[in-house]
Amino acid sequence: MEQRDEQLYLVLISIHGLIRGRELELGRDADTGGQTRYVVELARALGEHPDVRRVDLLTQSVHDSTLSSDYAQPEEELSRNVRIVRFSCGDGSYLPKEELWDCLDGFIDDALHYLQNQDRPPQVIHAHYADAGYVGSRLAGQLGLPLIFTGHSLGRVKRSRLLAAGFSREKLEERYKISRRIAAEESTLGTADLVITSTRQEVESQYQLYDYYRPEQMKVVPPGVDLQGFFPPLGNERRVTIYQQLRRFLQAPEKPMILALSRPDARKNIGGLLRAYGESRELQRLANLVIVAGNRNDVRDMDPGPQEVLTDILLTIDQQDLYGRVAYPKHHRADDVSVLYRLAALSRGVFINPALTEPFGLTLLEAAASGLPIVATDDGGPTDIINNCRNGELIDPLSSKAITAALLRVLSNRDRWDELAANGLSGVREHYSWESHTTDYVPEVKRLLLAKVPEPSVPIPKWSGRFRDRAVFSDLDKTLLGDRGPLKKFIELVEANRKRMTFGIATGRRLDSALRVMREYDIPRPDVLITSLGTDIYYAPSLTQDVTWRSHIDHLWNSWAVKRLLSDLPGLELQPKRERGKYKISYYYDPALAPGLEEIEILLRQNEQTVNMTLSFGQYLDIVPVRASKGAALRWFAAGWDVPLERVLVAGGSGADEDMMRGNTLAVVVANRHHEELSSLTDIDRVLLAKKSHAAGILEAIDHYDFFGDCRNPES
Repeated sequence: MEQRDEQLYLVLISIHGLIRGRELELGRDADTGGQTRYVVELARALGEHPDVRRVDLLTQSVHDSTLSSDYAQPEEELSRNVRIVRFSCGDGSYLPKEELWDCLDGFIDDALHYLQNQDRPPQVIHAHYADAGYVGSRLAGQLGLPLIFTGHSLGRVKRSRLLAAGFSREKLEERYKISRRIAAEESTLGTADLVITSTRQEVESQYQLYDYYRPEQMKVVPPGVDLQGFFPPLGNERRVTIYQQLRRFLQAPEKPMILALSRPDARKNIGGLLRAYGESRELQRLANLVIVAGNRNDVRDMDPGPQEVLTDILLTIDQQDLYGRVAYPKHHRADDVSVLYRLAALSRGVFINPALTEPFGLTLLEAAASGLPIVATDDGGPTDIINNCRNGELIDPLSSKAITAALLRVLSNRDRWDELAANGLSGVREHYSWESHTTDYVPEVKRLLLAKVPEPSVPIPKWSGRFRDRAVFSDLDKTLLGDRGPLKKFIELVEANRKRMTFGIATGRRLDSALRVMREYDIPRPDVLITSLGTDIYYAPSLTQDVTWRSHIDHLWNSWAVKRLLSDLPGLELQPKRERGKYKISYYYDPALAPGLEEIEILLRQNEQTVNMTLSFGQYLDIVPVRASKGAALRWFAAGWDVPLERVLVAGGSGADEDMMRGNTLAVVVANRHHEELSSLTDIDRVLLAKKSHAAGILEAIDHYDFFGDCRNPES
């Protein structure tokens, strides 16, 4: 290719939604989100780069009387060397992205004709999202060009979230054409020369779910932040309406502001932040806490997840008597967000993101661009942001002490605050402006062009088996944990085979407790996390909670009645609140004093309380809804994800694990088991009684069942 030393001609493809150069209709529908802004701003920014001669952004043309005629124009200039070029998809009507698949081949033919008739051909094609990936991979193959791909969001991740939300496979296919989307993503990943992502976490936790996962061909190039919309305080921010709304809550509104801004989602850990604030008199003396968690009219009318989060916030404020120190406004407008950052900066406060996991963290960039220091979770994208900008502190989001200490360090040292604020302002401009994005992007393009000119792309071979057709699930305490040497070997084995298996944890611990102990033992985030003895199920990569499962197990459950009936029994002592949950009541059980389990069960049954009881290690009595257990949750997952139970290896060592091991699963009882509680399993041929303890026993079972080979019981 003789054009290597010349300025670049780049083609971007983003097909769905409404794309034009002015007044983007963001939020008009599900297809007009951040991607439309991203590709338009990227095209403009690339056009400003001195090494770029021309940029074409290819998208669909839309002829619809209810929409602006802008979207029907064949071409639109964004600048002297950047233009939007539109081609028909089907009959030209405005279709949602799920309905575009059958129209894309016509789009390809038109785009190919256009590109072949330019004075000079383009040098690189960059496809955005799955539909453009389908188009881009075919155009790149026809023209013999390198292909860059950015997924923005991925079908396998969306499928797991929607299954967790209660969608059936049939509904997913009917509404989202999810199989076609995933197939297009797999094909694109198999042919792409470069995949550009926003964070390292996106590479490791989302793209890793794909057969064509090739991390060596992925490059993290963070997007830019709108530096025109987010900027340091002007000094007049306290005149605006949102400030007057905050003042209604606060006794001393002039104090520094700890600002938290997120959806009311349990993964955002607002409750953990609030509890840390409530436990620290010093924090309360120094600063107010402002929680902006979406908009609401009546909490009772909200969906169960947000309702539970907001109810917990209100109850915690009341329980710890934080009135006058915590603001939690019901409403805010989109243009209030930038003002909130500036108000916090004006007060010499801090922005905090205490989420359990955060894939990127755009709010952290917005805060930094507003001159506001940040404190953020150390799980996910914030690690990259703080390493680059040096404008705040990373925290363990599960530790109240860590949250408090980090906030105090920022708030109590004026010189340190000034340094962090200044670092954030310069760091955002250096690393997270569109100019910095293109500074990293263009050399990557040149690197592709300096390589041997590719022939039309041929997909790399896939692993010959079905995608993740087997799974291993283990309890934590006294099963996976106990011996760090074999545990390390087990983790290495899991990570080496992550593409072909699902890794799950099934524990009696609550989510926060499970995450804490996994962090302590360097156990990687599982694909499926079953907590609180099977009453909660969470899915990777973002700990998406299975809300349909929660609704399912609510059947016949009355925790208040159960606790009342058992309150006067000897030998039963409620465990601390941190060990319990909405659907799990936990007691310390003294067998010398307490009635037998059968007697307790009769008492509950006679009072119309139908539950599931489990005694673990002879001293922990857990009561959960009748539909809930580790085994029931495991089977719920296996049915939803189409993993045969015959190819699921489960490991445990106490009575709480028994129903996981019964039935068609492959099972191992580790040698350090509680013998009495699992004595009924000794004669079942699909249950291996390991000779080794803890993780070593699981490794023994992996060999016994040839888990990564035939994956079957050798005695059958």
